[in-house]
Amino acid sequence: MKKIIPYILLFPTLLIIGIFIYWPAGLSFKLSFYRQSPFGNREIFVGFKNFISLFTNPEYLNAMLITLIYVILTVFFTIVIAFLLSQLLNQKIPGTKIFRLFIFAPYAISPAIAGTLWSFLLNPVVGHLNYFFNSIFGLNMDWLTSSPYALIAVIMGSIWKMLPFSLIFYIAGLQSIPDSIIESSLIDGANLWKRMWKIKFPLLSPITFYLVIMTITSAMFNSFGIIDVMTKGGPIGDTTTLIYKLYLDAFTYQKTGPAAAQSIIMFIIMGVVTFFYFKNVENKVHYQ
Repeated sequence: MKKIIPYILLFPTLLIIGIFIYWPAGLSFKLSFYRQSPFGNREIFVGFKNFISLFTNPEYLNAMLITLIYVILTVFFTIVIAFLLSQLLNQKIPGTKIFRLFIFAPYAISPAIAGTLWSFLLNPVVGHLNYFFNSIFGLNMDWLTSSPYALIAVIMGSIWKMLPFSLIFYIAGLQSIPDSIIESSLIDGANLWKRMWKIKFPLLSPITFYLVIMTITSAMFNSFGIIDVMTKGGPIGDTTTLIYKLYLDAFTYQKTGPAAAQSIIMFIIMGVVTFFYFKNVENKVHYQ
């Protein structure tokens, strides 16, 4: 009986995972080899034609390029800005906890609300950022409906939304660095820049290793809300990422087969990226 109890306790969790994760994943895999008939009354087996048509579709290839640009820029600036801000928020000065509270707030709101807030900020008529650029530089840009500003706007909103998650880990990591290491570097004459990038950043490499893969995953799959609210994939597909292209084909155009094939492709992409990331980067991580 004692050997069965662990399985009984795990059964509810395994049941929920099976119903809401593995079953839909298996169904998507099956649907990726089918297409709906013109009247939508039956499914037609087409083999790998859904995958072939995707890789010969200029719109899908453009979505892959947009996703690559979006993910690289979002991940890079999120990690760098989070690390730099963590240096300030780790200072033992009055009011630091209040600043942390305000900076962590974006993580508590949904992507849709974040997209709405940035839509107001970037509004060409009443937007605060446009007012700032117009006052300082004499520029009045149409951020959300012109290229390449729409993609830049989506990237800024995504960085703002994902930044607090990385900040929390970096601040916790900085607080775990022994004071003796910092004091020794001061005695050796290391300036602020060297202490930051030659001492602290290498010591925080396990955290950076974790945050990079988590931010890549978030940028790949959680960008839908911000894009849908801010630009709806426009102008002319300039902000249509793979996840938004999947949504358009699945729910707007009712192309269930190609949409299922896209979900499989995204799964494979993330699997390959994760495999090579762990294989080539993990050995460069220095654990204390």
